[in-house]
Amino acid sequence: MLRRYETWMGGRYVRARSGNRFVSLISAISMLGIAIGVAVLIVVMSVVNGFERELKDRILAMSSHATIEGIPGNDNAWQDWIGMAEADARVAGAAPYIAEQALLVHAQKLSGIALQGIDPDREGRVSGVAGRFVQGSLSELTPGDFSIAVGVDLAQALSLAVGDKVTVTLAQGFVTPAGVVPRTKRFTVSGIYRAGMYEFDRRLAFINLQDAQRLYRMGNQVTGIRLAVTEIYKAPEIVYNVAKNAGGGVQVSDWTRRHINFFRSIQITKSILFVILLLVIAVAAFNIVSTLVMVVKEKQSDIAILRTAGARPMSIVKIFVTQGSIIGVVGTLAGLSLGVLVTLNLEAIVTFIEALFNIKLLAADVYFISDLPADLRWADVAKISLIALLLSFLSTLYPAWRAARTAPAEALRYE
Repeated sequence: MLRRYETWMGGRYVRARSGNRFVSLISAISMLGIAIGVAVLIVVMSVVNGFERELKDRILAMSSHATIEGIPGNDNAWQDWIGMAEADARVAGAAPYIAEQALLVHAQKLSGIALQGIDPDREGRVSGVAGRFVQGSLSELTPGDFSIAVGVDLAQALSLAVGDKVTVTLAQGFVTPAGVVPRTKRFTVSGIYRAGMYEFDRRLAFINLQDAQRLYRMGNQVTGIRLAVTEIYKAPEIVYNVAKNAGGGVQVSDWTRRHINFFRSIQITKSILFVILLLVIAVAAFNIVSTLVMVVKEKQSDIAILRTAGARPMSIVKIFVTQGSIIGVVGTLAGLSLGVLVTLNLEAIVTFIEALFNIKLLAADVYFISDLPADLRWADVAKISLIALLLSFLSTLYPAWRAARTAPAEALRYE
């Protein structure tokens, strides 16, 4: 079946004619602007999504989904709470922990750290720290050996290697005739891990739970217990129900509360970037207005002839809407293809640029992670494409309306 003449003429106007190629050049520039805007928006949204995914995965790998602190009762009450927590079908595992601050000293170097006492046998149930070791292993944190595991950035800062002796200095002290002397204890580095987040690799160290109890003189007490749940987005509800069913009187927290600033800032940044880059697409789409206005001006005699031949105003509208829509569709498809291609190969592109210019695009101590992840979500791609097509279509309405109002007699007066 032959195409309707409105569609044929709209497509014909997009292509260059020997008499005037300037309009076609403007059309090509409009297509290119839309393509670049769509591609940049897809890449940027994918990078932000990648940051969000990597932060979530790495945070949950080094910490638990939820915590319960301030457990009432005797020193062994936490053991009963672990049993009650694991009795809930939505709890995948539970483990005790001790969280304190300390100063780590090696040779002439020192650094403040967050020191965590953990049970190596149970820790694997609530976090993925055991799988992050590049030297040694979590199981080497045996009680009584006073072994310590540190992150790669902390090991580099203090020039540590497996087998080195380090001194852990506490804020607690004891009184002597010479004054208050801080308490210290020698530990042996038994492992080095890499979490991929500077916050953990530089500031966090692990020791055995029993060694932490002896170091901080806590008897058989612990700071609290950590939980791993089957549905991470329901962690607030699950930890609340576990604490309530176990008798209450405790403090509960979960990963969404502890790291809410990270994810809130990412969402705000994502929204702002989306709006700003959407304006780039809008500017490119509105170039279609100027393109069609020039076409209408150039084709006034053609429009007048069509009107005198019996064409309805709506047919004239369809011709120029078709022309503008073709520009928008071609630009959007080109931008979609380019954006998806760059996103899928982004890590290789970044690696090539870093090797070529001998630079590091992302500093781990500034951006928390040192690589540039990308998470291509087809829902975002579809939303960006639909918005670009909508803006392109809206840009055609005013010039098409102007074309439909062309008076044949006025247009042909000087022909």
